[in-house]
Amino acid sequence: MRQAMPQKHVDLRTLVEARFAQSTSVPETFFAAQAPHIAEACWAMARRFHQQGRLIAFGNGAWATDAQHISVEFVHPVIVGKRALPAMALTNDSATISGLMAGGAPTMPFARQLQALARPQDIAIGYSIGGQDANVLAGLAQARQQGLLTLALLGRDGGEIARSDLDFCFVVQANDPLVIQETHETLYHVLWELVHVFFEHEGLLSQ
Repeated sequence: MRQAMPQKHVDLRTLVEARFAQSTSVPETFFAAQAPHIAEACWAMARRFHQQGRLIAFGNGAWATDAQHISVEFVHPVIVGKRALPAMALTNDSATISGLMAGGAPTMPFARQLQALARPQDIAIGYSIGGQDANVLAGLAQARQQGLLTLALLGRDGGEIARSDLDFCFVVQANDPLVIQETHETLYHVLWELVHVFFEHEGLLSQ
């Protein structure tokens, strides 16, 4: 028979319930507001892939792993039957990043990598918890200059990156970094899924 939680743990239970409430309310509000923009971004991404473009992702710290995660989603689909699409995470190349930083360009590694690797039909996705990461901002600016489709996944108020000239900017208006990251993870799963929906209607991609 299930026993009731001891009284001394009631406060802990309240904290757990509050955490779950935050983890569900923020994404719900975000996706309700951003649904049309997400659909438009997915169509634009699908068109770039249709033109033989690649997805290039980058971010700092824990968001570096998100850049790696989204690239894996596209290159190695977990759903059988979905096509693999070319993607890479700039954060995988630690030798190049550390070499550029050691060479006196601590804010420019992503921009320098994009300058050398990116093509106009590619897609650049930059992650930043608060939109103030100078290297992510510089990378997105370089991508924009080269003609790439640019997307930013941000948190808090979006910071300087949200005020820059980008094709799509998705800001999770929360201060908790875990909630921001959880929402970003759901967002790039939605991006992946809807890109493939557009590929199932390829006539839309030539318009």
